[in-house]
Amino acid sequence: MAPIIEKQKMGTANGENNAEDSDNLWADILSEVQTGSGSKLPTNRTVLVLGDNECGKTTLIAKLDGVEEPKKGTGLEYYYINVKDEYRDEQARLNVWVLDGDPLHNGLLKFALKEDNFSETLVMLVVSMSHPWSIMESLNKWAQVLTEHIDKLRIPRDKMQEYEQSLVRSFQAYTEPGDGPMATQGPPRGDINPLHPPASGSEDESSLPLGDLTLSTNLGIPIVVVVTKSDAISMLEKDLDFKDEHLDFIQQHIRKFCLKYGAAMFYTSVKDERNCDLLYRYLVHRVYGFPFTSPALVVDKDCVFVPMGWDNDKKISILYENMSSMKPDDALEDVISKPSSRKVIQRDAEVSAEDEQVFLMKLQSQLSKQVAPGASPAEQSTPRQARPTVQRTPDRTQVPANTAAPMRGKDGATEGMLATFFNSLLNKSPGTTVGNKAAVTRDAAAELERMTRGKKNSSDAAFPPADSSGPSS
Repeated sequence: MAPIIEKQKMGTANGENNAEDSDNLWADILSEVQTGSGSKLPTNRTVLVLGDNECGKTTLIAKLDGVEEPKKGTGLEYYYINVKDEYRDEQARLNVWVLDGDPLHNGLLKFALKEDNFSETLVMLVVSMSHPWSIMESLNKWAQVLTEHIDKLRIPRDKMQEYEQSLVRSFQAYTEPGDGPMATQGPPRGDINPLHPPASGSEDESSLPLGDLTLSTNLGIPIVVVVTKSDAISMLEKDLDFKDEHLDFIQQHIRKFCLKYGAAMFYTSVKDERNCDLLYRYLVHRVYGFPFTSPALVVDKDCVFVPMGWDNDKKISILYENMSSMKPDDALEDVISKPSSRKVIQRDAEVSAEDEQVFLMKLQSQLSKQVAPGASPAEQSTPRQARPTVQRTPDRTQVPANTAAPMRGKDGATEGMLATFFNSLLNKSPGTTVGNKAAVTRDAAAELERMTRGKKNSSDAAFPPADSSGPSS
């Protein structure tokens, strides 16, 4: 019986072991799932956006996230871009910090770029093609702001050298995309950070030569230069007479800047939807390691794309061939100068009311200088003391009944006849004959008739000359 009992005990023990194995299997599956969850897209990756005000930073980020109406703020703004891994059906949010273009807000960088997230951050420098004369000034300014902030972080020297070497390796490891395995592979898993890939141990890779300008200013952080509003190129050609050589001159300056900092370059237009989707795919490629198969684009003047590691001095020199009126080394501000007169938006003129007392004083002064009624301009300009005392001729229609208007014929006969008539009336004596009286009356009647005809036929003060054949007194 003992063996049977032992057999029973052994069977019981085997059942317990099977149960334990089953539990361990589920534990292994759970552990594997938990381990696999660690391979999900990291949530601490960040994009820091720097640029002047009105260059289109917020609008560009909203376009990358698929938002139609972006909400603009001030200071240091936070956004995020939804990222989805189509291979493993995983999602994440790419953190985005947008700094205000006002230099007073530069101190807020300490909240967006810190020592602990330095290796997880990509910087985007944004400029606008609508103001091409200030592109290089803006790029140099924000690169200086970024450099000064990184110096303040006081990252250990050995750690900073590691970041710098990772950028060199990323630049040297660039290969032209094709239809090979890169087109189908998924994003890398594990602890590999595509922003700062580790060394592969290959001596050949570390010995690849770089140009004198390439990464001459290595900040240890990936940079992407984005030129927004590329649709403004047509306006520059139409209104400011920009030629192809001007556009090539601008492009070669930007590409030299990107080569200096080891940056990629994009020309984008949210309005015309140019390169926006390409920029999104490149960002998730650089930040998360997603596959990216798009080659460089340098043919279309308003849709340029230069990935990190593709460009060099020789490729940039191709743009020199189209420059005839300028030299590649000329400063951009000297060749592409800001126009002195631009089209001004027509606005209603602002009307300000004049002070009441000032207006009345001006009106009083004008009234005092007006010409007196009836005075000629010559009389107004002549001093009162020097004016000749000429008596005005009164209107003949307003002569009083008891006043004889002075009238003169050619030989003075009219005045003589009138004088004879009135004197005869005053000096009439009782012995005057009836014949003499009748003769004087006829003479006066004839003279008055001539005066009446002259008044109707002449517009002057004088009457027509009297008839010399008439009777005399």
